[in-house]
Order: sequence, then structure tokens, then C-alpha cells
Amino acid sequence: MNQRLRFFSFILLVSILVAPQARSDEGMWIPMLLKKYNISDMQAKGFKLTAEDVYSINQASLKDAIVIFGGGCTGELISPDGLLITNHHCGYGAIQRHSTVENDYLTNGFWAMSRDEELPNAGLRVTFLVRMEDVTDDVLKGVTDEMTEGDRSKILGQNMNQIRNEAINGTHYTARVASFFSGNQYFMFIYEDYRDVRLVGAPPSAIGKFGGETDNWMWPRHTGDFSLFRIYANKDNQPADYSPDNVPYSPKKFLPISVEGVDKGDFTMVFGYPGRTSEYAPASRIQDQISNTIPVMIDLRTKRLNIILAAMEISPKIRIQYSAKKSGIANSWKKNQGILRGLKRLDAVNKKLAFEEDFTNWVNQDSKRKLKYGHILNTYASITEAQSPFAVASTYANEAGRAPEIISLAGRYKSLLTLLESKADKDAIQKTVDGLLRTAERHFKDYHGPTDQKILAAMYEAWANGADPEFQPDLLREVKLKYKGDFKAYAADVFDSSIFASKEKLTKFLTRVKGSSAMKLSRDPAYKMSQGLSSLIRDKITPGLATGRGQLPVLDRLYMAAQMEMDKDKLFYPDANFTLRISYGKVDDFIPRDGIKYKHYSTLKGIVEKDNPNIYDYRVPQKLKDLYKKSDFGIYGKNGEMPVCFIASNHTSGGNSGSPVINADGHLIGINFDRNWEGTMSDTMYDPEMCRNISIDIRYALFIIDKFAGAGHLIKEMQLMGAE
Repeated sequence: MNQRLRFFSFILLVSILVAPQARSDEGMWIPMLLKKYNISDMQAKGFKLTAEDVYSINQASLKDAIVIFGGGCTGELISPDGLLITNHHCGYGAIQRHSTVENDYLTNGFWAMSRDEELPNAGLRVTFLVRMEDVTDDVLKGVTDEMTEGDRSKILGQNMNQIRNEAINGTHYTARVASFFSGNQYFMFIYEDYRDVRLVGAPPSAIGKFGGETDNWMWPRHTGDFSLFRIYANKDNQPADYSPDNVPYSPKKFLPISVEGVDKGDFTMVFGYPGRTSEYAPASRIQDQISNTIPVMIDLRTKRLNIILAAMEISPKIRIQYSAKKSGIANSWKKNQGILRGLKRLDAVNKKLAFEEDFTNWVNQDSKRKLKYGHILNTYASITEAQSPFAVASTYANEAGRAPEIISLAGRYKSLLTLLESKADKDAIQKTVDGLLRTAERHFKDYHGPTDQKILAAMYEAWANGADPEFQPDLLREVKLKYKGDFKAYAADVFDSSIFASKEKLTKFLTRVKGSSAMKLSRDPAYKMSQGLSSLIRDKITPGLATGRGQLPVLDRLYMAAQMEMDKDKLFYPDANFTLRISYGKVDDFIPRDGIKYKHYSTLKGIVEKDNPNIYDYRVPQKLKDLYKKSDFGIYGKNGEMPVCFIASNHTSGGNSGSPVINADGHLIGINFDRNWEGTMSDTMYDPEMCRNISIDIRYALFIIDKFAGAGHLIKEMQLMGAE
């Protein structure tokens, strides 16, 4: 074991043995290590299960009911027949792909009343964690403190490949080796993918996306953000591609569902796959985001969203085409506004600077520490300063340059032009053309040319006027001069002459490709701009962002180790990296501002109060209003109310969408789907007074399935706890 690894192992051991008596609800914890780190604290807060009940490789445990859904969300099994629940917004793409004007499942919802009606989803998969393993010793085998970072990376890569290959050889599993604590520790994750996942049920968007982008990231919330899928397997319960002969998957574990509800102070646990956090970042990095990149992104997305939202009011077809796109753009747009506001409210930069002053004083107290750690903060600041203009340029290039779909589509045709110019054989050209035809078919299904034309004009005007000319494509500067700043005229000319402006033009071009087509493609205005954008990113922005990048892994690793050495009494948790984590807290209200206090739950009454037939996102279905009027809540209501959502103090992040919220008995009580706007900065700095995760109360989901949709056969699959 090398010196650094011995040191880090010692720090971990000290952290475990000298863990503080009281902690906030901050933290995303490794399930495999609950017994060492967290279980006593969890049980002191009311949890009634053991660490082995949560994570085990020797028996069925809660982790066997949790899946990665679609590569970016979490889902969980809720029946012995492979029934799975996740968020509506996680299943949104699948729901949209099945939707047409004639069968508008986004607007009307979808409910399979038999297994035969469940809809397959090409390319959708769910992933189970088979096991995880600490492989730090094996990954760092042969690594020394004296070697260069390049040599270190080479050895790490070789070691990780060997570890993965040995772990899954002869199996159908996949493996991932992930870095923790900035490369001070490594875990291997063995996964099993199931590829036949069928849509079972989804509420109408008036329920599943109630409140739309206006309510997104906000509390109180009244969104029924859930959808149902079923995993299918072959007759041996093994993963298989879609086949009518497949049968519902039989899980090792599924979650019992509590209908007893939640009260303030109740223990809650979120089990899922948080995406990315940077809790230990230096002040210089946070300051750059606050001052530069985040404001630019917000401004550009505001402009694009205004265009899309106006277009979606034109017709149902456009609304369907742009629903998923709009949601994807708006989600991070609003989140980043909350982050910016939250970091400023917390005075995050000055808090980090105060910590760094203490850190520097601690480093300077010892000559060996000063030699090892003394350069870290200044080097971070120098790298951030050097990278900053390129980071802003990258934001413009991606948020404005790539925003028009006509430009992104044209950028895919470089390979065809290369084949045509090199006079490749006809078979190679035809194979490429066939692939591009399929891409075009998918592209134009969800595309509206006049809307994209407006986006092109607005985004390129903002890019030309906002970005440093040094970081603009030459062609963009030429266009600004040629059209005297009139980007509407430029966009009109592009859409008038480009082969990428419509399905008809592009299909005609592709079906008649010949040698002379190379000139037409190379002169196409959309293609030319796409290549200018690619050149800018490749030749200027990417090299600029790489300034000092080789130093960052070393800095991150040293800084993390130094922080843990400095504060031996603190129990550190690793930043999120889309691996399975536990967070735990309690149901709680919060006070966002003076004189305002939000209670911990919302009800159907709030939905009816927000009803507005003139606004798409607030059109409450008549049947839901009728159920409310009659108080027809079945076993799912409580004290004459129908609970809808609740908040708790669990530390969550992107990727936790769809994660189960589990009570002290290990029963499902909610589906996590959001955070409050005041707490979105928790990816960088957690505030226990403000940070809340928002979940749909599972009773509301059951109510919608049973009373609203009339799909009681699905309820019969589930194990309800507390039902009379």
C-alpha cells in the first residue's frame, strides 16, 4: 500500500471512530458502508431496519428494489410482477414517443388495462446494482507519489480495465469503477441491465406536470409526478430484448407501500442515484460561476424558452413536438436561477474564503504540510482565472450556437461530405445516407421550422452581441456585418436556402446524392455555420478550457485529503457521481423568508384552487374536480383531505428523480421528484434550514391510479401496509 493510500485509510478510520454526536441531514452516503458510518445515527432518528436490510449481497435487500431508470433517473419495484414506479418527467420521453395528435397520451394520460396493452419502448432499459466493492488497493497498485499524472492515469486505466474484466468475465453483467473523494478511494459497481421495459400507466400532463415550469422547483407543489412501467424478462427471469414471449420480471425485492401517510418529524430515507455535486470546491470556482457562466446561461435560455412557449400555444401538434424539449431547457434554467440566488443568500464565496483562511493557517503551522498543501488554493485560483473566458465562450457556443436544431442537424453531415469528397465507393456512401435518412425521420417528427428559425435569429443575435468577438466563429462576425445586425433576415435566408430546413428538402437531397452533391453540401449556410462552430470549439475553446486541466486531478485529490486531515472529527461523505446512495432526514416545514412559513404537505384542495382553464399547465381535469367535490378519496385520504406532496430534509440532487422515499419501517411513502428553489444550491453548499426535497405522496399516486384512472387491477399487485 503506497504512502498516500495508507494516509487516507487512516483518515477514514479516524473519521469513523470519532464521528460527531450530532449531524444535520446533509450527506449522500455509500450503502455498503452504512454499518460503519451511519446506521446507529439512522436508528437514533427512528429507522427500524438494519444495515443488512438496506444493502446486502447475501440476502434480498432494499437495494434490489432500486434501479437506474433510462440512464439518468431512479425507479423502484412495487410489485412481485415487475411493476415499477418513477417520475412522470423521467418517463416523459417514452410517453411522448407514443403520443400523436390522435392518441395524445401526454394530454390524456395512458393506462394499460391488461398486460397486452402495455407499450414497449425501444432503447429504454433499467439497471440493477448487483454489488459494490471497495477496490482502492487494486486500482492504486503500482501508483506512487513520485510519478507524473500521465503515468498515474495510465496505470489507473490499466488496473481498472483489469478489475472490470475479471469481475464480469463469463457473465452478462457490466461493471464500472468510480472514483470517490477525488481519487483517494475507488469502488467497483457490478450492474445488470433489463432491456424490455413497457409503459403501464401515466397520468395526464394536467396531473403529472401540473403547474408546469411555473411551479417547477417551487414549494408548495401539487404535481402528480409519477409514471408506471413494467420490466419484462425471458422465461428464466433473465434480461432479454423485447419479445411477445417475455414475461413480467420477478424481483428479488419490491417495496411495500404505506398508506398511513407522513407527519412532521417522521424519519425519511431517499435511496437512489444522485448525479453530481461539488461540496468541497474552492471559493474561486464558485465565484466564477456566480459572476460569469450561470448568468449567461440563464439569459440565453430565457430567450429560447420565450420563443418555444409562444409556439406551443399555436397548435396541439407543436405542443407535443416541443414538450420534452421545453422541459429540458426550462429545468436547468430555473434551477440555476435558484442556485445563483441561494449562493448569494448564503454568502457562499465568503464562507468558503473564511474556511480557506483557516485552512491556510493550518497548513502554515507545519513545514511539511506547507510543502505538500501550500500551493493548492493559489493554483486553483490561477487555473480558474485562465479558464474563465473560455468557460463563458463555451456557454455561448453551446447555449446559443447549438440551440438552433437546423445547425445541430447539419453538423452531423461531416462524415457524408468526407465520403463524397474522397470519392468513396457507392456502398459506403449509401450506408451513410441510409443512416442519415433514419435520423432525419426522427428529427422532423418533433420539429417546427418557423420556431427554429426564430431561435436561430434570437440566439445568434445574442451570441454576436454578447460574446467576446475573439470567441465567435469567423462566419458569425461576417454575418453580423453583412446583414448589419439583422439576424432575422439572416435566419430567413438560411431557412430559404438550406437543405436542412425541411424534411422534403433534406430527403430530396439524400435520395439524389452524387459526386456533385459535395459542393452543394459544403456551401449550405447551415452546414457552413455548423462547421464554423465546431472549429471554434475544437481549435480555441477546448484548448483554452484545458489550461491547467492536467493539474486539477492532483489538486482535487490533495485538497480533499488535506481537508480530511485538517478536520479529523468530521465524518465526510463523497460527492455524488451517479452511484447508489442513501440520504436520510425527516419530514419538515421551512421558512424561506421573514413572515412566511410553509407547512410540510400540500393537498388536492390546492390543485382546485389553482384551476385555470385558460392556462394549459393549470387546467384541472373535470373528473379530478368531481372526486374532490365528493371527497371521494377512498383509503388514500386523511382527515377529509387528499394529500398530494410533502417535503423533507433529505439531501438530494439530479438523478434522484424517481427515487423512493422510505419510512422508518422500510415502506414506500413517496417518490422524490424535486427540490425547493431556495435549496437548489445544495449541490455546492447545503443549508439545513432551507434545503428540502419534494416528493409526491404515494397515497396521491395510488388515488390517481385507482379512483381517477380506474386501474385498480394495478393496486391489487401491490402490498399495501396500513390499509384496513
